[in-house]
Amino acid sequence: MDKIFKAMADINRRKILTLLKNGEMSVNELLKNFEITQATLSNHLSILRKAKLVENRILGKQRIYRLNVELLRTFAKNIDKFVGNFAENISNDIEIRSRK
Repeated sequence: MDKIFKAMADINRRKILTLLKNGEMSVNELLKNFEITQATLSNHLSILRKAKLVENRILGKQRIYRLNVELLRTFAKNIDKFVGNFAENISNDIEIRSRK
């Protein structure tokens, strides 16, 4: 669970998770939503992969990413033990909080 918390601590990684809740996206599709380099995005995706929050597949020269929904559901159920009803809220939406 620690890896998940650490992975979700960064605003860019939370934004990636939010974008992926609508379905699979390639690295290039994700990159269009950020003002960061592809290398930085790849680093964020690597952290999310290591935490098992996202999975990827290769399609030609592209890497296609998707949420690991089962892990998120299990994580939310574990959080319920501490705060209650969290699973219901996180299943409906992953929020992005901007630092404006």
